Amino acid sequence: MQDIQGDDRTLEVLLSGPAFGIDYYQREYRWKRKQLQELVADLCGQFLQTWAPDSRAPLEQQSNYFLGSIVVSKAGDGRNIIDGQQRITTLTLLLIYLNHLQKDSGRKVRKIESLVFDEDPGGPKFKLNIPERNDCMKALLHGESYNPEGRSASVRNLVERYEDLGEDLGKIFPGDLADDEDTLEMFIWWIIRKVKVIGITAQDDSDAYTIFETMNDRGLSLTPTEMLRGYLLAHITDPEKRQQADGQIRSCLARFAEYGTSTEADFFKAWLRSQYAEKIRERKKEAQNEDFELIGTEYHRWIRNNAQQVGLHDPDDFYQFVMKDMCFFAERYLDLLKASETREKGLESVRYNADAGFTLQHPVILSAVNANDDPASARARMGMVADFIDIWLNVRFWNNKLNSYSNMEYAAFTVIRTVRGKTPEELRDVLRQRLEEEFKEISFEAEVRLTTLFSKAIHRQLARFTDWLDQHAGEPGRYEDYIVRSGKNAYEIEHILAGNFEMFREEFANKVVFEEARNSIGGLLLLPKKQNASLGSKSYGEKLPSYLRANKLAQSLHPDFYRNNPGVLQAIRTHSLPFQPHETFNGDSITQRSELYRALAAMIWSPERLCIDRPRRTIPAGQ
Repeated sequence: MQDIQGDDRTLEVLLSGPAFGIDYYQREYRWKRKQLQELVADLCGQFLQTWAPDSRAPLEQQSNYFLGSIVVSKAGDGRNIIDGQQRITTLTLLLIYLNHLQKDSGRKVRKIESLVFDEDPGGPKFKLNIPERNDCMKALLHGESYNPEGRSASVRNLVERYEDLGEDLGKIFPGDLADDEDTLEMFIWWIIRKVKVIGITAQDDSDAYTIFETMNDRGLSLTPTEMLRGYLLAHITDPEKRQQADGQIRSCLARFAEYGTSTEADFFKAWLRSQYAEKIRERKKEAQNEDFELIGTEYHRWIRNNAQQVGLHDPDDFYQFVMKDMCFFAERYLDLLKASETREKGLESVRYNADAGFTLQHPVILSAVNANDDPASARARMGMVADFIDIWLNVRFWNNKLNSYSNMEYAAFTVIRTVRGKTPEELRDVLRQRLEEEFKEISFEAEVRLTTLFSKAIHRQLARFTDWLDQHAGEPGRYEDYIVRSGKNAYEIEHILAGNFEMFREEFANKVVFEEARNSIGGLLLLPKKQNASLGSKSYGEKLPSYLRANKLAQSLHPDFYRNNPGVLQAIRTHSLPFQPHETFNGDSITQRSELYRALAAMIWSPERLCIDRPRRTIPAGQ
């Protein structure tokens, strides 16, 4: 092995010089919304510890952020990333997003552009130069729309993660940083010069990969879960009990592993936050991390430092903590994981909240139960809190309130603190009160329109409306089908009005007014990808027969729908929903359909849902 160089580098230094590439054996870009959300929250939280607009602390006095190590191999005049591709790719997306945020600022940090895309002897080149991704990255850099359909998993993920950063009401990047020019400018400089990595450079790929394998297979530091396991077992002095506890921990971890490598850490964070977090960091200069943040980053150390608060006083406490508390919450967490993938009876809202990207739902839901609950009672309470979250998120959506992690973190923490230890009746009351405190009136009157960054949220709304109608027509709900947005079985948002303004020139004053009306939620449906493509630019009269062969929400435009659906008609009468057929479709029709969708939203996300008793499924003893 030749000489190895390792040093700490800022993002500015790391992304200067030759471009980075990746070798053929590298995996796809796989980061999901959760990993992106955690990184952005960590970066913003660290920045705000030493910066406030009124203080204007110089950059050199602000805190650093350590992003870990990356392994790089020299490849001629270039550099190949052996380990660290996920982080560098994500940071590049963040730089592109920040560059768009500052485009109207008078104090634009021009340095940011050269860290993404810069001159090169062979012509302009992305600093993360991966040919199959470059057309996508170019579109994102220039603010152009890009359809990733049919492209690699990496490209599809790039588009989704970039949308996550700026999706209107569900965006990850915090609005208070984006909206203040001084803060945004300083945050960009902080990202460039205060975010650091340890760069390990080898002279060839063989040496670099050997380093990578050694770091990951031999001598790698213990994980927080392994350290927590060791701490708990060390305090159980009876050898037989220690062995039992060790077996239980290993059994739980094995079951978590079926859901992915990060699941065990996510469980401990959710469980401990739900039951024990008493404080959260204030968003002000020099504010310190509190229980909520410390559990999220070092739960093993937090347990050790707060053993008395957790109730760990003697060996039997440690034994019971594993055998009773951990086992109980592990089962409930596994229930939530399963419900996040399929609509479990009584926990349907868990799936809805997962699709909305609300990663804080697990600690909020678990806060409503404790280890002394019987499983059926716990499940009913979990369902009630999941319903509350579903209502909460969607009422916020219809009232133009942000549902981003940074906007919801403190609010979620206050809910956690509020619902602990409550009886079912008390739980219902405090959840309704929480809605009343945030909304003087539960309203769905806001104008909702489709935009590029708003498409996922609109898609979810239409999926829920369509599923509700299907079920009331006596058919199995097909929400799991409707929510799919890519692939051959995808459903796409269909504009009822064709996109040709010339067809509607007599009705709409100009093209802008036409597009606003056409993109109103009342002018939208969900259709299978193939069917949507086949309709193309057809007129409404040509589309209407096809709608009658589609899902119930599309069928409701056709007069024949109201002749053969007694279940739906009964539901329409019961809930006084303003359904009506449309033999022609124009601006007034869109207004009427928008009112219909508002009525559906008000019914589906009514706080009265919290008064409905949740199913109490029989669960075998010991689970």
